[in-house]
Amino acid sequence: MRYDLVIFDNDGVLVDSEPLSNRLLADYLTELGFPTTVEDSYRDFMGAAAHTVHDVIAERYDGARLPETFDVNFHGRVFASFREQLSAVAGAAELLKFVADRAPYCVASSAHHEWIRTAHEVTGLGPFFTDAQLFSAQDVGRGKPAPDLFLHAAERMGVAPERCVVIEDSPLGVAAARAAGMDVYGYAALTPRARLADATGIVDDLAQLHALL
Repeated sequence: MRYDLVIFDNDGVLVDSEPLSNRLLADYLTELGFPTTVEDSYRDFMGAAAHTVHDVIAERYDGARLPETFDVNFHGRVFASFREQLSAVAGAAELLKFVADRAPYCVASSAHHEWIRTAHEVTGLGPFFTDAQLFSAQDVGRGKPAPDLFLHAAERMGVAPERCVVIEDSPLGVAAARAAGMDVYGYAALTPRARLADATGIVDDLAQLHALL
């Protein structure tokens, strides 16, 4: 392996949650009186920490506030959808098996811990991870594109940032990895390649990462 630690983003890289969660988020915001398309949701919220939704709505609608129960209600809708429809990204299990035999690895996600664990449980990826390998934006003060989450994960895993590689599918994640001084490979499944241009490299299929790592 070229690296001493592989850091995976979760949503869109390991679990195919982005279409489900962004549709539900767009629908819920529209229901609350803040018209949002799925395309808007991808553009504004993909890869971002949960507080970003509150920040964007407040900025665009003159300080408007979402209901105090927004996060709980949204997560409830998402988890119900996960249990019915969520699947692992094609090639994710095979990539995890490949990496697990060769180097330490972990997840560093903008999502809450409960979200990450639920997604892994539903998709069958749970056995690949212990709690010590799961890091969330909840654990740090600032989410992506700040480098804090990736630096926190590297520190907890005992690996210098320059010896880490990140697998990401969002521009925010690529920016965070670069700010942390890490190599990063962009997975261009839902994000146009041009928006991942700052990555070390870009793949269209997770199987391509076997050779790159």
